[in-house]
Amino acid sequence: MLRQTRFIFMLLIFAVMLGAQAAYAAPSGPDCSRTLTLGLHDHGLLYSARTGTGIDKEIADELIRRSGCKINMTLMPRARIWQLIESGALDFSLSGIANEERNRFASFAWYFSNKYYLLVRKDSKVRQLSDFEADSNLRLGVIRAFRYSTNANRLVDSLNDAQRVTYASSLDPLYKVLSSNRIQGMIIEPFDYSQVSNTSIREFTSIIETKDPAIPHGLIMSNKALPVEERRKWQALVTDMRTDGTMLRIFKKYFDADLATAMVNF
Repeated sequence: MLRQTRFIFMLLIFAVMLGAQAAYAAPSGPDCSRTLTLGLHDHGLLYSARTGTGIDKEIADELIRRSGCKINMTLMPRARIWQLIESGALDFSLSGIANEERNRFASFAWYFSNKYYLLVRKDSKVRQLSDFEADSNLRLGVIRAFRYSTNANRLVDSLNDAQRVTYASSLDPLYKVLSSNRIQGMIIEPFDYSQVSNTSIREFTSIIETKDPAIPHGLIMSNKALPVEERRKWQALVTDMRTDGTMLRIFKKYFDADLATAMVNF
């Protein structure tokens, strides 16, 4: 009887040890105990409200698949997204860039990097950023709450101080006022090329270099809504998507292979 009791006791200890080892070895995914929220914004190839498709939508769907979490996606202006991220009322958004102010209330998981350019009317005679700033008759179109790269931001801020900036909530209104010559330029990135190339805009515009390096973009996470450890788990999921080639496959659907590779492998 004593031998049998000892045997059962040893089995129990062994089972507990195996359970502890399995728990230690098993990867710990994000906490899915509540429904999470993610804000999408209408912006070229990143997301189209008209079709419900885009790079950001595909990335969001993949994050849902990998995490097993339920995430409600809502279309909203970029300015509203940043407000809700800061307050903690929104957990995530995508394709965001950091600055000193945003780093105080948001964390990021980088997955691509790209440059910004100045799209100008040809009849403006602008050949470089300084030409645009020097001509007081020229106005710039900007999406509200967007920040760009260093030289592009400097131009925006300088023209804003001179009351030479027209703000909109998305690209389409800016394209319209650019066509009607109510603005003469706007800041764009590769996601916007298709809209420029496939419309009459291409006929009367030129693309000017800002001479800025590429800027990392990534998953935006609210520091107030998500604990540090949870943010690390989501960062790990994004890293896995880059490492296993998933991110590159998504980008290749929208860009040629060379550009997609350059954007994702930075």
